[in-house]
Amino acid sequence: MTKLSVNINKLATLRNARGKNNPNIINWASKIESFGAHGITVHPRPDERHIRKTDVFDLKTAVSTELNIEGYPSPDFLDLIKKIRPDQCTLVPDPPEVLTSNAGWQVKTSKETIKNSAKFIKDLGVRLSLFVEPKTCDTEDLEYLKYSGVDRIEMYTEDFAQKNSVVSEYKKLASIAISAGLNLNAGHDLNLKNLSQFITTIPEVKEVSIGHALICEALEFGMEDTIKAYLKILNDCKSQTDTFKQNQHTKLNQKEEEIRS
Repeated sequence: MTKLSVNINKLATLRNARGKNNPNIINWASKIESFGAHGITVHPRPDERHIRKTDVFDLKTAVSTELNIEGYPSPDFLDLIKKIRPDQCTLVPDPPEVLTSNAGWQVKTSKETIKNSAKFIKDLGVRLSLFVEPKTCDTEDLEYLKYSGVDRIEMYTEDFAQKNSVVSEYKKLASIAISAGLNLNAGHDLNLKNLSQFITTIPEVKEVSIGHALICEALEFGMEDTIKAYLKILNDCKSQTDTFKQNQHTKLNQKEEEIRS
């Protein structure tokens, strides 16, 4: 089953609007885990406009599932990863001033940055994921990422969310990545309406990281019910995939029996 990691940046944005500690994101991280989420994701930025460094240290102690830290591999960010040593580090190419992650890495023009950052992070024993651009990422790029020590790619899914017709591009990228020995994550603009189609099409996805949409949906349905709705989608997708595989296995066995007879 694909795992759900909840990005809690938006909770920190709400807290920071009043300058106090409401909502308490550490308590909420624990609640989100208790509702069944498989992990917590944060993206600390240099201006600390949502997640702060102190939050990251507190979350390292509080999170009992999996902690995923996203960010651009600046010296300060890499130093934070060294101190925290999260379960997973996801490198994104966005500079500090952008509103949110809005593109994947252009691997060919960022090889040295990726290679040097990957070595640093892998030497810490941290699983490494790289945010990639499905429209431009090719076999050569993926083989280079595997050579550099990257464990997973996170497919940037905004294009899919905006126009579902491009899902074939993601399926093609997923196939190439798996052939190159890379595992798959996905994130950006996935929500309760489009997640099922994406995971049914690409069941090999290990983890989805969802924040903005999930927090917005929680305003309508409540946090616990929203998370359980996501988990039901992911579980249903797994059941569909398992049923399909079983049917294919049965058909293959029947064909072999026909040949033998």
